[in-house]
Amino acid sequence: MRDAWDRFNWLWEVLFAVAYLATTALVVLDEGDPVRTAVAVGALTALALTYLLWGRGVVRDDGHLGQRWVLAVLVLTLLAVAMFANTTSSFILFMVCPLLFSTLEFRPAAVLTTAAILLSPLSSVVNDGLRGPALKILLPMTAILVVFGVLSGKFIKHVIDESRARADLIAQLEESQAEVARLSREAGTAAERERLAREIHDTLAQGFTSIVTLAQAIESEVDTDPAAARRHAGLAARTARDNLTEARAMVAALAPADLTAGSLVDAVRRQADRLADETGLAVKYEVDGPLPALGMASEVVLLRGAQEALNNIRRHAAASTVSVRLSVVDDAVRLSVRDDGAGFDPDHADGFGLRGMRSRAEQVGGRLSVRSGPSGTELTLEVPA
Repeated sequence: MRDAWDRFNWLWEVLFAVAYLATTALVVLDEGDPVRTAVAVGALTALALTYLLWGRGVVRDDGHLGQRWVLAVLVLTLLAVAMFANTTSSFILFMVCPLLFSTLEFRPAAVLTTAAILLSPLSSVVNDGLRGPALKILLPMTAILVVFGVLSGKFIKHVIDESRARADLIAQLEESQAEVARLSREAGTAAERERLAREIHDTLAQGFTSIVTLAQAIESEVDTDPAAARRHAGLAARTARDNLTEARAMVAALAPADLTAGSLVDAVRRQADRLADETGLAVKYEVDGPLPALGMASEVVLLRGAQEALNNIRRHAAASTVSVRLSVVDDAVRLSVRDDGAGFDPDHADGFGLRGMRSRAEQVGGRLSVRSGPSGTELTLEVPA
């Protein structure tokens, strides 16, 4: 309700001031008993002060029901005193009727408003008797005022209820926006965690695995085959440098270091050469025709897929030959990695690597398929060209 008050309060204050000043002036100008005039003016002034000093706060701040009833009864009492002292005080009804509807619910406000309007002919009867000159005018006016007062009160209550509903809706929208913002932050945080987990798994973790494998080879060769140990030490140093480069690229939120240093074809070739150097496997790398230009996101998906597939071969396949191929098939760039190793059951693979590759592919509209059996494994990763 505060929203309606903030925008239209000045209109109500103008109505209040005009009603009070006009009614008081008419009472003072009426040629009647000075004592009755003074009582009427005093009651009108008390009514005005009651509203200004207390009533407006009760109405504006949605006071408790008990406070509202006390205000309504006090207003009706002061109105009765003023009107029985001087019937001309009935003009203050232009201020009292809207105030009652702003204070109470519609039905009790309509009853009290009707009672307030009926005070006018009743005061005329008390002061002048049934044959008072004003009674003939007041009776039809009273009927009209009762209908007008109830209808205007219905409109006032409608405005107030709409304002309250709008204020509640705004509050709910603000709460919903805050909740959406919170969920968006949480979703963004979760997505970024997943992205970093995939990046670390596909780069740093695989590099460290290679370094550990090379260190174990060096340990077994240092006494028996120093030349091989030195070669593996060089490979370990190169892998460590590549890991450091990848870590710096991740911190700087850049593209993979292999892609910033060259094309996708070159980056995948380096991964295949590294597998051959570290394991001694026969690795065949083929590129069928020129590849179309891809976005950075799609190139990252293919590069990380190659890294993960070759790392799985290094760790689990026990293969002797490996084939890596990049080709264009039906408006898509396809990466195929095939080995002649022991194979595995893709339906029961619970590692992070395959899930990460599939998630990456889906993010760019691509797809991942894996076929595996006793004669080897073939991984196929496609992204839209």
